[in-house]
Amino acid sequence: MNRTLVTVAGGVLLAAVGTTGVAVADASPQQARALTAAADCRPLTGASAQATAIVNAACSQLGVPYSWGGGSIHGPTFGQDYPGGGPGAHDSKVKGFDCSHLVQYAAWQGAGIALPEGSWNQAKWSGASARFTRAQGLAPLEPGDLLLWASSPGNHDTVHHIAIYLGNGKMVEARESGTVVMVSDVRLNAQYAGALRITNHEQPPANTKRFMTWGTGVGLRPEAGTGKPPVTRLPGPTAVDVLCQAYGETVTAEGYTNNVWSYLPTYKAWISNIYIDDPAAWLPGVPAC
Repeated sequence: MNRTLVTVAGGVLLAAVGTTGVAVADASPQQARALTAAADCRPLTGASAQATAIVNAACSQLGVPYSWGGGSIHGPTFGQDYPGGGPGAHDSKVKGFDCSHLVQYAAWQGAGIALPEGSWNQAKWSGASARFTRAQGLAPLEPGDLLLWASSPGNHDTVHHIAIYLGNGKMVEARESGTVVMVSDVRLNAQYAGALRITNHEQPPANTKRFMTWGTGVGLRPEAGTGKPPVTRLPGPTAVDVLCQAYGETVTAEGYTNNVWSYLPTYKAWISNIYIDDPAAWLPGVPAC
């Protein structure tokens, strides 16, 4: 999280530099072609509202560069230099997505679905509502399903690429260094390893907004402070549904200070907003309690 401390009335604001897509005027010829093709990046067959939202979130990044290790649930980030060299040798200077982070971004921004990092981990995700083998081909697939490729197609630990199905044999993907997020034909080659469905999941309770936490062992408290023992602890980054927020005890952690707490109705408990993965101390779109 790129957060800096800014003093504001009523508390401390954690500010971040935002990310945006690529403007056509500033795009490379390859990016410009991808942006021009944006009309083709959409659900191409009947899709649920949840699947449509996932596809639309991915398509909103059309033309953004591929960057190995780049991307988050919030948008493009600078990646890492690919150790094998080649076009990705300088991806630490490229702001964009790799394949799994594009999928993670689309699932979160489109439907509030929290996928793990890494294409192999996403392939093994326990929350999948359906799975499809390579032998089934594309016939049973729907827009929003995740397509997999692996060095050993029968072993999800070897999955090395993931993309989002659009329908009619098309997909949107962050393919490799030197390219941009694009619409492609599905490659039913020897490494195609099947697909999984991530839609049909429970949506946030009414009048709540979903956020991701960060950190491990984060305590959820019965009140907006640390005076009482935790109701429970979150073992790691977790999707939480916030009903409202209020000023409470000032907390300092990991170099940040904040006095805003959010109420989580699912847990009947409060969490310090320091541990909400959002650049703002007072969460946007969440009412006061």
